[in-house]
Amino acid sequence: MSLKQHPSPASRPAWQWALIGVAGVALLAIAALAGNWLAPMIRGGGSAEPAGVSTAKPSPAPAATPSTPEPEPPTTTIEASRDGKPRPKKKVEVPAPPAPAEPTTGELHIESDVPGAMVFLDRKFIGNAPVTAKEIPPGTHHLNLTAEGYDGYAAPIEVAVGTTDVMVRFKEIRLEEAVDVVHKHTMGSCEGRLLADPQGIRYETTNKDDAFSLKFAEVETFEVDYLKKNLRIKKRGGKSYNFTTKIENADPLFVFHRNVDKVRQQVAGSAAVKK
Repeated sequence: MSLKQHPSPASRPAWQWALIGVAGVALLAIAALAGNWLAPMIRGGGSAEPAGVSTAKPSPAPAATPSTPEPEPPTTTIEASRDGKPRPKKKVEVPAPPAPAEPTTGELHIESDVPGAMVFLDRKFIGNAPVTAKEIPPGTHHLNLTAEGYDGYAAPIEVAVGTTDVMVRFKEIRLEEAVDVVHKHTMGSCEGRLLADPQGIRYETTNKDDAFSLKFAEVETFEVDYLKKNLRIKKRGGKSYNFTTKIENADPLFVFHRNVDKVRQQVAGSAAVKK
């Protein structure tokens, strides 16, 4: 059996060597291209992309930072359902405190320019001034104060709901008197009204010629005759006036004279001290 012997490399012609070189270069080029095509798949685990096309994916937008919730008022609560989702807010109504009851009685705070004056309300002693009388039914009541060395004070007082301040002045001269009278003329008469205050006495009438106003210092005579029902007033160095009443007795004239004459004497005494 004959063996076919291959020619040795040295005996090969030059064109074979050239063909082998071209084939090797072609294999190298193919390997390089294959490597470039497979590299992205190997690194990213995905399919290859054509060259020049960016494979970078846009980065996700940063999550919005939640704003700090404002505190809910004490009366607001949030309930969670069984699935963990918040339920609508529920308002809890807090009842308002009850309004204070309106007062139904009055209160008197009574003071005096003479400390310690005894105070009576409706003839009941309530204390020494200054004193406060509480829970007084609204309406008309009678207030009396007494102080040693001074005339007593007596007057009706209207009490209203709430607090009322009352100041009684013993040292202050008080006078407010009035009486309906008939002025007796030499012939005939006229009707009018006698009034007195700390400044003096005046006579008011529709007969303007008989009307007058006298200060206490101008009064020379001031006297009453109860039996004759006559009150006589004489102006110092001037005219005399005689007054009577329409009623059967002289009580109104007597009370008027008593109260006015007391103040007239006080005024005269004060004037003498000042001199």
